[in-house]
Order: sequence, then C-alpha cells, then structure tokens
Amino acid sequence: MRITDVKVESYSAPLPTPISNGRYTYATSERCLVRVETSEGVTGLGLGDGGVGLAGAPQMIHATIASLRPWLVGEDPLAIERLWSRMWVPKLLGRRGFTTRVISTVDIALWDLRGKLLGVPVATLLGAAHESLPAYVAGGYYTEGGGLTELVREVERSMALGAHALKMKIGAASVSVDLARVRAVRDTVGSDVKLMVDANNAYTVFEAIQMARELEALDVYWFEEPVMPDDMRGLARIARSTRMPIATGENEYTRYGFRDLVEHGEPGILNPDAQFLGGVTEFMKVAAFAQAYDIPIAPHGNHDIHVHLATAIPNGLIVEYSPPGSDPLLAPFQIDTLKLVDGHVRPPARPGFGLELDERRLAGYRVR
Repeated sequence: MRITDVKVESYSAPLPTPISNGRYTYATSERCLVRVETSEGVTGLGLGDGGVGLAGAPQMIHATIASLRPWLVGEDPLAIERLWSRMWVPKLLGRRGFTTRVISTVDIALWDLRGKLLGVPVATLLGAAHESLPAYVAGGYYTEGGGLTELVREVERSMALGAHALKMKIGAASVSVDLARVRAVRDTVGSDVKLMVDANNAYTVFEAIQMARELEALDVYWFEEPVMPDDMRGLARIARSTRMPIATGENEYTRYGFRDLVEHGEPGILNPDAQFLGGVTEFMKVAAFAQAYDIPIAPHGNHDIHVHLATAIPNGLIVEYSPPGSDPLLAPFQIDTLKLVDGHVRPPARPGFGLELDERRLAGYRVR
C-alpha cells in the first residue's frame, strides 16, 4: 500500500458574533482538511487549524502541502515516524509556527488512516487508558455589549448541557471587572463545578501574581496562560506564588518545546494541541514525557480529535468541549457530534477519528 496523493481544502465561516479573549478578537472560524489517499482506496482525514485572523492563511497552507507532497506520495502510510521525520526539517519546514501546524494536520490524517485500516478508533489504537473523561465547556468570551447578564445566561446554557466544569476568559478587562465576571460565574454554578480561567497571555508577571491571589479565593481550578508563551521564567515565578495549578502549552511546539516548558516553566497542567504541536505522533511523546513528571494533560482545542488522545493516555485529565452552536464549522465536520453525558465525553466507536463529514454543508464554507 502506498500514498497516492495528499490534498488539502480550506474553510471559513463567520461566527454568530465576534468574540474576544485577553489579547485577540475573532470574527470567523477557520479550518483546513487534509485527505491522504492510498492505493487501497482508503483515505485518511486530517482536521487542522485554518489560520484564523492570519491574512493569506489558505495560500500558505496549500503551498506547504505542495512542498510536502513529493516527500509523501509513493511512501508507506503506516511508516508514520519516518514520514514525520521527512516532513519536519527545521531548516526548511517545521520547528515552530504555521508550517508545523500543517505537518500536524497531515500526521492526524495518517493516524486516522491507520485506524481505518485496522478497523479501530484512534483512542483504541493508542492504548485506551480511559473509557471516558470529564469535559469542560469552553466559553466565557468577551462580546460587544455583553455584560454579566449575558455571561450568566451563557453559563446557564452550558450547565443545561450537563457540564460539571467550565472555562472562561479573563485579561481583556480591569482586574476588578474580571473578578466580578468570575464571581458571577462562581455564584451561578455553585461550589461543585470546576471553574477554569484563561488569560491568553494577557498579563505581566506582577499582574498575574496579583490576579492569582484574588482567584484563589474564588476556588478557581486552574489559571491558564497568564503570560506570553516564551516567558518561562515568569511562568515559574507565578507557579511558585499560588496554590492553583498554572496550565499552559497550547502555543508550544514539538517534544523539544515541551521539554523546555516543563523544565523551566514549572507548569502544573499541560495543554498540548495536536493540531499545532506536530500531530498525534508528537502529542503522544509529549504525554509520555509529562507522565514521567506526573503532570496531567488537558488538551487544548478540537474535541473530536482530542477525545481520542486524552482518553488514550494514563495522565489524561479533562477534554475541552465546544458546545453546539458556538462554532458553525463544528457540525459540518462531525455529523454525529460529541455529547456530554453526566459531564463526561467518550470517543466514538467508529474507526480512525470517526469524522463524518457533511460534504454539502462544507461546500458552502470552502474558500480554497
């Protein structure tokens, strides 16, 4: 069996309303889809980052795939380690940044293909350490004109889904305003629901330490990305100043980046994203490295991909979950959408990642 072609498609859809976190505002959802075709007629699907907010992202994605295609076509698709090493050549492609995200998507497609060929879900293929895991509903963004009333209504909708854990954004408002937002959510959900906050790198070290002291009193479960990703010394200072776990890693790349993050940043929880860091292949190496330090893994990003990876590993902690309707591109890429059951999610039993595409709806969102 050989790879016969590698194709990529890009999609974009407007969000119901623009959303903001501690540093950025998003008006659209962006995805790319890689199809790895084989001589056996089986195709692996890789769902990846579309470069939201980045001008020319579809062109860069397609150009990167064009560069990778000669290194993949004609090769054995099951030789994933060899193929990853062929794609990730730091002098040309990879190391960090956008091209590594494209490599990640190809790698995800190769693992989807392997699961389909063996007739098992990726979670089973990788070890199936857990039948299911808790999930948290991601949300709590800033919206134009949205105040505490709108935030509480959103939280109530999330709780109606069966959520036992929630994550909200901080960092774009003053400390007093953000603390009022966190307090309103805590009052709404009560003491039995885990509440996480995510600053998306918005703070200085001193601001983050001040905020952490206030958040402790509100029983916040973790404080995510308080400072810029490369400020590992600052991250360690914050971690030593609080009893809360500091969570980070969504902006880190490959096992080498996570090695440095663990050794110098002292994170309590890691948030690797397989769509960013190098795909399934690197995700599993990062998870094994973290396991040696007894660090739990709470993946960032798409739940249809990460429910397989988090449940596969012994140190899988919790899965990020995007509620229905929050992103117009969720349902077209997975007709049988993942559902919360008593606050938990489990991977679908279908082979590979189990993606079921709504090709008709996707056609309306395709931009390249």
